[in-house]
Amino acid sequence: MSEPLSESPPHAPSPHAHADAHHEASWREGLKTGTPTLFGIAAWGLVVGIAMVKTGLTVPQALGMTLLVFAGSAQLASLPLIAANAPIWVIFATALVVNLRFVIFSALLAPHFAHLPWRQRIALGYVSGDMTVALFLQKYPSEEPQLGKLSYLKGLLYPNWAAWQVGSIAGIFLGSAVPSEWGLGFAGTLAIICITVPMVANRPTLVGVLVAGVVAVAAAGLPYKLGLLAAVVVGMVAAMATEEMLANRKRKGK
Repeated sequence: MSEPLSESPPHAPSPHAHADAHHEASWREGLKTGTPTLFGIAAWGLVVGIAMVKTGLTVPQALGMTLLVFAGSAQLASLPLIAANAPIWVIFATALVVNLRFVIFSALLAPHFAHLPWRQRIALGYVSGDMTVALFLQKYPSEEPQLGKLSYLKGLLYPNWAAWQVGSIAGIFLGSAVPSEWGLGFAGTLAIICITVPMVANRPTLVGVLVAGVVAVAAAGLPYKLGLLAAVVVGMVAAMATEEMLANRKRKGK
């Protein structure tokens, strides 16, 4: 009688399975790392919330925008277009171009979490923000699976999202009570400047910002605020061209 076939060995567990398990210490570390930014995020959300109401959006419309869009720069960019009754495609195109940086963020995060189910990746992408992605990549530059990596990211993302929504919703409900003389529209501009300036960390970025600024001023008279859209596109092209030129010069110098 032939011997019974031996059972196939169980599949080895994925190296990500253990790394993705909830790790309380890493979650708390992410929360601690991101906590200093939460007040600024809430304040920024407050300004955007007030700006939405002051632009003419109803409370339900403003709530829908802050909960669905969750992108202060895109929201502020679209508000004057909405007020000017710009075509819907112009509003969407402007918001898309302003938020193109999130394509880069997604490309940076993808190697770390490409193994996760697509629903979970979409959820993480929705709550991701500029500062949280930067803090995560500073902590985990390597794409290798590491214990607590996902928990650390969640510790950054979820409180950041909550701080924004609390500030923005408070701004929406307080907006009608704030006098126009307070000039909160200018406060929004200052907030954007405060966020943008620290990001100008290299020559290509500086070139892109300068070119975008010049184009925005030169094209300010275009209808439907298309000057903003043109400034963003031309600024991005200038930054990428500068980066490519510097890379070529560096290669030739070797």
